[in-house]
Amino acid sequence: MTTPRYLTKSRFKLAVDCPTKLFYGDKRKEYRDTMAENAFLAMLAEGGHQVGALAKLRYPGGIEVEGLSHAEAEAQTQKYLRCENVVLFEPAIRVGDFFIRIDVLVKSGNQFELIEVKAKSYNSLSPNIEGKRGGINSKMLPYIQDAAFQTWVLRQAYPAAQITTSLMMPDKAQLAPVDGINQMFKINENSDVEVRIPHGMDTKALADTLLAKVCVDRYVEQILNQPLDLPGGPAIFGDAVASWAEAYLNDQRIVPVIGAQCGGCQFKAAPGDALKSGFHECWKMANGWGDQDFDGGTVLDLWNFHGKQKLIDQGVLKISQVTRDDIGEFDDESNVDGLNRKQRQWLQVSGIPDTYNCGGFYFDRALAAVEMSRWRFPLHFIDFETSTVALPFYKGMRPYEPLAFQFSHHIMEADGSVRHDGQFLCVEPGVFPNYRFAQALKDALDKDNGSVFMWSHHENTILAKIIEQLAEDTSRPDNAEALTSFIKHLIKGGDRAMVDLCTMAEKTFFHPDTKGGNSIKVVLPAILKVSDVLREKYSQPIYGSPDGISSCNFSSPDGFAWIEIAKDGASSDPYAKLKQLAIDMISSGSREDEGHDSIIAEGGAAATAYARLQFEELDDRSRERICSALLRYCELDTLAMVMVVQAWQGMQTS
Repeated sequence: MTTPRYLTKSRFKLAVDCPTKLFYGDKRKEYRDTMAENAFLAMLAEGGHQVGALAKLRYPGGIEVEGLSHAEAEAQTQKYLRCENVVLFEPAIRVGDFFIRIDVLVKSGNQFELIEVKAKSYNSLSPNIEGKRGGINSKMLPYIQDAAFQTWVLRQAYPAAQITTSLMMPDKAQLAPVDGINQMFKINENSDVEVRIPHGMDTKALADTLLAKVCVDRYVEQILNQPLDLPGGPAIFGDAVASWAEAYLNDQRIVPVIGAQCGGCQFKAAPGDALKSGFHECWKMANGWGDQDFDGGTVLDLWNFHGKQKLIDQGVLKISQVTRDDIGEFDDESNVDGLNRKQRQWLQVSGIPDTYNCGGFYFDRALAAVEMSRWRFPLHFIDFETSTVALPFYKGMRPYEPLAFQFSHHIMEADGSVRHDGQFLCVEPGVFPNYRFAQALKDALDKDNGSVFMWSHHENTILAKIIEQLAEDTSRPDNAEALTSFIKHLIKGGDRAMVDLCTMAEKTFFHPDTKGGNSIKVVLPAILKVSDVLREKYSQPIYGSPDGISSCNFSSPDGFAWIEIAKDGASSDPYAKLKQLAIDMISSGSREDEGHDSIIAEGGAAATAYARLQFEELDDRSRERICSALLRYCELDTLAMVMVVQAWQGMQTS
């Protein structure tokens, strides 16, 4: 049987972002779709499943519409809506080529309340729905557009009804009234939420407390009565959705309108990918390009550049077409404080001038020397893994309070010797890790007064938040004062304030392969290409060996080589190697688990792994695999920082 082709709310959201995406959205076997591949993991990490389950507890007696097919769900919904008063979860509403499943629908006679549940953080004391310059805040706009589309469809289905629309979101202004709320909602093997409420608990009161229900009628009317801002120009709401529904029904690709929004396209495949790239097809169609036209990069690749749309509107599409005037005024010689944003952008466009060139890259030896002269040995390299979950762990916590559950710690001595000195991981379900984390970090760093390094400001932000938690917690630990004092020394303004290596990389180092960026995952592969010190050292099996660099997670009598040098001189990426290790050494062999483990190895999903360990029913072996992957990945992050510093030290003398 052919599946009906309806414009649903998920497809509506795709089309608002870019109408052409409707053509690629359901073709996962043909086109790469990075967002769809990680949709479940993203939902799990942000707590969407749990928030949805909690929202239902606010309506005792609500009925779940469980029809599997579109027709079954629609038939069930119509039957229930014949009742004078009813609350439905996931009711199905169809009008012509439009089909929606509403999170919660409350019917009282001829009055309908449409409630869209989102795992979006919200603060009832500071709503921030409207932007400073008027209009809807850009961060809230997608959620209200989603609700507006559902309202529009419901109005078409029940034109005589009185309809109000609300968003329901975790309220950061509220405190958890009891312990263990997050553990009341478990994910089973079918990705369903199993609710486990302690006997005697008032679940409606719990949901009322933690979830804010916000009427958005005024904003919905703005969306429905003002032109939608879309690639290709504004469009009347009803006309836009009608044209999208028709195009989707007939599987027609809407003519692409390229723009700055293409930079975030999820339908983008890398060269050599077995799946097609919607991004490349759009740009070829819009510009009459061939594959070779992408060589050298597009204006979308310009780092931290805010004028991309303006350039595209002017027909400037390739980086090679960008002029110095497009970047804006800057002083070539003003490098006292290192490279600024515009200088980095111009290096991307024009290449590295001979006066800067160190052999294919730029390195400010003088500025780096000044910075290094301030460092105190032994040097400590730390990296945190954190999570912000929607539903609090403990009484007195707020939704989306950050949790610091892991760190890795490498040490470099004055003689250049390096060791992986320790690590911390606390992922036991229901255990609040932050104070244990802070104490373990204190134990690791309090032995001396050596400089402490982070990559970017994340670590500083998390430690500052832990100070707030210690101050506000009515059940603060006995060592709260000592922990607070220790952290204040480390964060900005402290006498041992952490050194941000990301900022140093931005000011002192540029390689074309980084495309201007300064993430550790782009800086390390680039620096491996130009550092003979690193290539020689880490292509040898010294890591984890008894006579080499000690390791908590890679110990081996034969040692471990982090990079491989090919015949053409190319070096492998340690992060790619770790991904393969995760697949080979941690995976259970099932496709599902293999995907999760490789994602942990790629990074950026440690919070998802943490959420799995908290919310899912996992056997001991699965938990052990995930923990092992987390430890290995975090260790590589601090080793990567060590490698970058070793490379810079080598460049000072080369």
